[in-house]
Amino acid sequence: MSPILVRPVREQLEHDRIIRLLQAKFRRRYEAAINPGNEQNAAVGAGTTALYPDLLLMSPERGHKLQVIIEVETGESVNHLEALAQWAHFGRTRAAFHLYVPAAMVDVARRLAEDNQIYVGEIWSYHIVGDQPRFTLVHRNREAPPSAPRPKPIKTAKAVKNAKPAKTVKKAKAATKTKKKATKSRR
Repeated sequence: MSPILVRPVREQLEHDRIIRLLQAKFRRRYEAAINPGNEQNAAVGAGTTALYPDLLLMSPERGHKLQVIIEVETGESVNHLEALAQWAHFGRTRAAFHLYVPAAMVDVARRLAEDNQIYVGEIWSYHIVGDQPRFTLVHRNREAPPSAPRPKPIKTAKAVKNAKPAKTVKKAKAATKTKKKATKSRR
């Protein structure tokens, strides 16, 4: 659910329509799950940290690995609060984060992402022509996404007890010399 308390009805209808069109667009390549309006169908994370992006694209293979997170914004929802409450979290996930914003808000969205150091894989603009929305890719991030630091494995007391001591450099050199002598004597 968006940190914006009440989105104007007209914008909410446009927002939900864009989500459903994107779901239909990506349905062939991905398994798509949507969270239009106040629905909470598919989450990123679990428990109290769960977030509900507008569209989740998962691989159709076994395992259904999350590939892309899509967040659709309207003119009212491209703001600092939204960027920190949702975009920042989506940008830290392993999945690619794509942002869809109205054409008039592209510069604002780009500036918010840069100022808050939010990694956005792609920024798309949309505008309505007649009754059909048109999507345009306006920014693709060429940098590799920041990797999450992986925790180092903790050695248990049993693993430390059973570990073999490391060979010293002199012992290792002596061992290689004896192996070389043994192979020469066989010839």
